[in-house]
Amino acid sequence: MTPLEAELRRVIAADGPMSVASYMSICLGHPVHGYYMTRDPFGRGGDFITAPEVSQMFGELIGLWAAAVWQTMGSPAQVALVELGPGRGTLMADALRAARVVPAFAAAIHVHLVETSPVLERRQQELLARVDVPIAWHRDFAAVPSGPVIVIANEFFDALPVHQAVKTTSGWHERMVGIGPDGKLAFALHPDPIPGFATIAQGLPANAPPGAVFEWRPGDTAADVARRLVEQGGAAIVIDYGHVENALGETLQAVGRHGFTDPLAKPGDVDLTAHVDFAALARTATKAGTRVHGPISQGDFLRRLGIEARAEALRAKATAAQAADIEAALARLTGGGRESMGALFKAMAFADPKLGALPGFDS
Repeated sequence: MTPLEAELRRVIAADGPMSVASYMSICLGHPVHGYYMTRDPFGRGGDFITAPEVSQMFGELIGLWAAAVWQTMGSPAQVALVELGPGRGTLMADALRAARVVPAFAAAIHVHLVETSPVLERRQQELLARVDVPIAWHRDFAAVPSGPVIVIANEFFDALPVHQAVKTTSGWHERMVGIGPDGKLAFALHPDPIPGFATIAQGLPANAPPGAVFEWRPGDTAADVARRLVEQGGAAIVIDYGHVENALGETLQAVGRHGFTDPLAKPGDVDLTAHVDFAALARTATKAGTRVHGPISQGDFLRRLGIEARAEALRAKATAAQAADIEAALARLTGGGRESMGALFKAMAFADPKLGALPGFDS
């Protein structure tokens, strides 16, 4: 039993079963035993690899995308370059290096990293220590100072807590986490149907069969970002894995040591994520007044930004072994196979509607 499981059992014994969202929130963010509070999970020695860890090309192109957006914004004298959930800081380091090709943009940047993990914040500070750009860390996006912003959210929304509902003959009931007859953590259903479920599940087919699962997230973070863009100017890029339209199905998954495992088996010791509902994200952003661009596949987005030309430039200066690694990284970032990210991952932007077209989204 993990230390966090013992804590979860005490909470369930006192308060009864908790929602999947509450379980996920505690597993990832518990101040002492939470998954992200206690480790650096990235890279081959960790539990999973994200796109910035696959290749420098990813972060470089995001940096150039941000520079182009800044120009579309009218090149303000100062702009906050914000990253939500910046991991080790790899994406930001590569983005800032690429941004130097637009000196005026590099001079305008103030970097703000929104990070809740003290372990990862230390890694980011180490990696970015020599960067000649002002950098500040925050626990919440609301703490970012006022002014125009460009927001980067790569594999951020998939880690936000997700609620689950299960269809029964009496309606949709929220899935909970409690203690099963065998004494282990187990899924159960709340005894009462979810009130106002039709409002939550906009666009969901009315004839869903019994046993169907629907997942949703509160849109607080997306709404906060979108309102900021409308009120003070800017754009946000979201890159994550998920589905373009509302869909039935369970996507909650646990990952440890680059493999899948039971989400209830080792709370606090494995990562928990769920697919991003881009349709719901778009509705939230639109409701706040932003213009939504996409979603499109990550592969298409990176190709439109010029990843193939960047790969060719890197290969021209590489050894044979390095060239093979560059080709493998390009395939993983843009390919459509099961082991690749190009099709499963989507890119979507939302922005101040005055900005018009954004790079990567205008074919």
